[in-house]
Amino acid sequence: MTKKSKTIVILAGPTAVGKTSLSIHFAKRFKTEIISADSRQFYREMEIGTAKPTTEEMDGVPHHFINSLSIHDDYNVGKFEKDALNLLDNLFKIHDVVLVVGGSGLYVKALCEGIDDMPEIPAEIREKLNLEYEKNGIEYLQKELAQSDPKYFEIVDQQNPQRLIRALELFRSTGKNMSFYRAQEKQIERPFNIIKIGLERPREELYERINLRMDQMIQEGLFEEAEKLYPFKHLNALQTVGYTEIFDYLASKYDKEEAIRLLKRNSRRYAKRQMTWFKRDEGFVWFSAENKDEVVDYLESKIS
Repeated sequence: MTKKSKTIVILAGPTAVGKTSLSIHFAKRFKTEIISADSRQFYREMEIGTAKPTTEEMDGVPHHFINSLSIHDDYNVGKFEKDALNLLDNLFKIHDVVLVVGGSGLYVKALCEGIDDMPEIPAEIREKLNLEYEKNGIEYLQKELAQSDPKYFEIVDQQNPQRLIRALELFRSTGKNMSFYRAQEKQIERPFNIIKIGLERPREELYERINLRMDQMIQEGLFEEAEKLYPFKHLNALQTVGYTEIFDYLASKYDKEEAIRLLKRNSRRYAKRQMTWFKRDEGFVWFSAENKDEVVDYLESKIS
């Protein structure tokens, strides 16, 4: 087998763990660029609620797939896989190492291993599920998926109806759940090395950082941003933690105090699901987010 001369370094972990500051440090250390694998940061209109790195935080390091799309664009993980691989072809002409940073496990997996082969779904099943969602709400979908596929329900974005519907339509049409198909997947051999770094913090510390980040987002205008996006709340890009809670508040389903409580709670739950996803990948080596030098030493030993 031909020795691979190029390498991608995956820097993953839950929201608010501290990926941004470490990724900038690593990118400068290895004189390279960053590909974002945070699917919420693709969209220009979603500025505050996605915790994108600011221009100051980027500190001159080129970032890709941040503000690269509009919420009105039709985009998915399959397109990301193709676009990211094409981008890597170009970046590897000038860099031996490229950094991939993010918390969207499915997008990281697609880049490293490829997309699972899934059967075609009859249109009538998808239409029926969408009608059931419109009539009964997201809790109806959550309950059915928790019963039919508890393993996948544990890691899926439970506030994203499109993800829930995708899993349910697969089960209803084939009788086999998403976990079954994920277990059958065949990993694609990529023409580059892959080093996977996971960042973590003690749970209470991480949860406190999430709460403080949410307070900061609210101060910066998260509610006002969500109000501007409210007319487009049906779009897939906006079916995510940090926006759906405010949309329900704007629809008078509960008061602002309850919306803030749910924003923090659902963000903590989202972080837990992210950790569950990445911890199941035995290819990750885990470090405390505070141990910057330890991670750098590890990367230097692996890359050399």
